[in-house]
Amino acid sequence: MTLLQTGVEALNLDPLVLANAAVVLTLAYLAARGVTVVLSALAERASRRRITVAMFIPVAKFLIYGTAVYLVVGPLFQLSTTQLLAVSGLLGAALGFGLKDLFAGVIGGLVIILERPYQVGDKVAIGDHYGEVTDVGLRATTLTTPDDTAVRIPNAMLFTESVANANAGRPEMMVVVEVAVAPEADVARARAVVRDALVTSRYAFVDDDHPVAVFVEDETYYRTVRGKAYVADLREEFAFASDVTERALAAFEAEGIETPDPRVLAHGGAQG
Repeated sequence: MTLLQTGVEALNLDPLVLANAAVVLTLAYLAARGVTVVLSALAERASRRRITVAMFIPVAKFLIYGTAVYLVVGPLFQLSTTQLLAVSGLLGAALGFGLKDLFAGVIGGLVIILERPYQVGDKVAIGDHYGEVTDVGLRATTLTTPDDTAVRIPNAMLFTESVANANAGRPEMMVVVEVAVAPEADVARARAVVRDALVTSRYAFVDDDHPVAVFVEDETYYRTVRGKAYVADLREEFAFASDVTERALAAFEAEGIETPDPRVLAHGGAQG
């Protein structure tokens, strides 16, 4: 008798058992979808607690699907010790040949739930991808990039790629804004202009725990004024950067603070 035959014979193929399994899995899917919709709506209404509420979505999905698997496997498999060993070997071979990535993804999902390197609502960089975490599933994490593209990243990448979390579960997040000035420009005045643009932005979040900082770095053909400040809501990251850059450059022009030729910036690789 082969392992495949042993595994098949271990199944309880009673129509009632199969029907119950189908019902349980269908209800689990509907329950997971319903919980996701409800918690997502509550998270959007919670404003400052949006990320805290959203973090319960993957936890609830794991609990629902885990319970469903437990309820299905019990009646479906009636295994003696010998049969259990045989089917375990069959599953091990399947994992080795074709399901190892899926298995690694599920384990990665459990690690994400337990250790929380990131959660739904965080802004993270995983490998070459950056965006907001919109879903943590059994196998993959979904990021929405700044271009509004949904990227599914296998949870197994948690073990092989670096993960950078910009806000670590908090709604506020630091944003770095860079503008360039000519080498002969009044750097002290340029710093003051950038600082003023940062603190007066309608998106800024400034207090003792979230200070503003401005630095100057010398490049080969120009100087970079780099401002660092926090936004109250991480979704305002790019609106804040655009607002500060636009107003700082306008103030530079009004006050006669020289900026480098765009061809110099392109050659030097500056970002503004």
